[in-house]
Amino acid sequence: MANVVVVGAQWGDEGKGKIVDWLSERADVIARFQGGHNAGHTLVIDGAVYKLHALPSGVVRGGKLSVIGNGVVLDPWHLVNEIETVRAQGVEITPDTLMIAENTPLILPIHGELDRAREEAASKGTKIGTTGRGIGPAYEDKVGRRSVRVADLADDATLEARVDRALQHHDPLRRGLGIEPVDRDALLQQLRDVAPKILAYAGPVWKVMNEKRKAGKRILFEGAQGALLDIDFGTYPFVTSSNVIAGQAATGVGIGPGAIDFVLGIVKAYTTRVGEGPFPTELEDADGQRLGERGHEFGTTTGRKRRCGWFDAVLVRQTCATSGVNGISLTKLDVLDGFETLKICTSYELDGKVLDYLPTAADQQARCMPIYEELPGWSESTEGARSWADLPANAIKYVRRVEELINCPVALLSTSPERDDTILVTDPFSD
Repeated sequence: MANVVVVGAQWGDEGKGKIVDWLSERADVIARFQGGHNAGHTLVIDGAVYKLHALPSGVVRGGKLSVIGNGVVLDPWHLVNEIETVRAQGVEITPDTLMIAENTPLILPIHGELDRAREEAASKGTKIGTTGRGIGPAYEDKVGRRSVRVADLADDATLEARVDRALQHHDPLRRGLGIEPVDRDALLQQLRDVAPKILAYAGPVWKVMNEKRKAGKRILFEGAQGALLDIDFGTYPFVTSSNVIAGQAATGVGIGPGAIDFVLGIVKAYTTRVGEGPFPTELEDADGQRLGERGHEFGTTTGRKRRCGWFDAVLVRQTCATSGVNGISLTKLDVLDGFETLKICTSYELDGKVLDYLPTAADQQARCMPIYEELPGWSESTEGARSWADLPANAIKYVRRVEELINCPVALLSTSPERDDTILVTDPFSD
């Protein structure tokens, strides 16, 4: 059976939630392999809206196993609240339908406090644009070998030792930032209180995932954010704190890379970004405002207004290469309805030279100027289209030109937030 990795191929907010839900109906296992609750997925199913941050998108589908892998950093209190919220919407979540890797690092309240204090202390131009939810500091503790992990919640002596090790690092940092010392006893009590609610779902994810694969079950690997926020291949330092690209899917759940059969890159028909950092095709004019208004470009997690710009084929071509994308899902094509002329960035001009990739150095990224190709727009509506025959000729030409410029075919085409408003070109789950 084919196993599919879904990755965002831009700066996130590409519409992964809908596509993952669309695919999860045919998957047996849906696994989150990186990130935290700083990224949100909005699902619209039969008119009901589900906003997920920590839970895999597959939880809204009955009969599936949803997995939170070790590559994720998990806020246990947020997860408990999110489970309660989704249950209130009629979704059943039990240990039979949700499993959390025992080696998943936890996000503690001290991580969020440190995250926000650092951002507030940063001078203009050095702010990362973090959501302040503690994702970065939690990953720092993971790499620094001082995380409290899910398994630690099961033994009080171990839990105390882990907390003490973490506080040896955090208390001096807090003093330097003018934050009160951590109340050790209060933190331990918070962890003891939440422990049974999390341990009920804990298990050896790596073992279960490998067993599912051997049994021929279809696995859908779900990432958060977008490849341009990858800690290694994104627009550093304005990135997230984990690897986002498809290769992380195997590491993030404890399964071999040979388990990945198809990589689907989610790509918006234009470009958006939340937070700071370079954005070569950003529009600060009426066209940019129009894209934002038509696309309802506000973050699911933060509510922040997204920056909008024309489609950047240079960036998507690059992310398709670093993630080994086999096909893309092009979303929000309908937002482009009514534009007389559309533009696609095909290369950059940097200090008099033409580049076909985004350079690594931050100062060079900031100076890259887009070189555009213009295409005719269309006046007809593409919203809700479910076949190529429903699309205007110029819309088809736009899609075909995107394929040529990014060196990757379109596998799916999304024309509204509704899951069934999708044109299937290539089935990612085909054997």
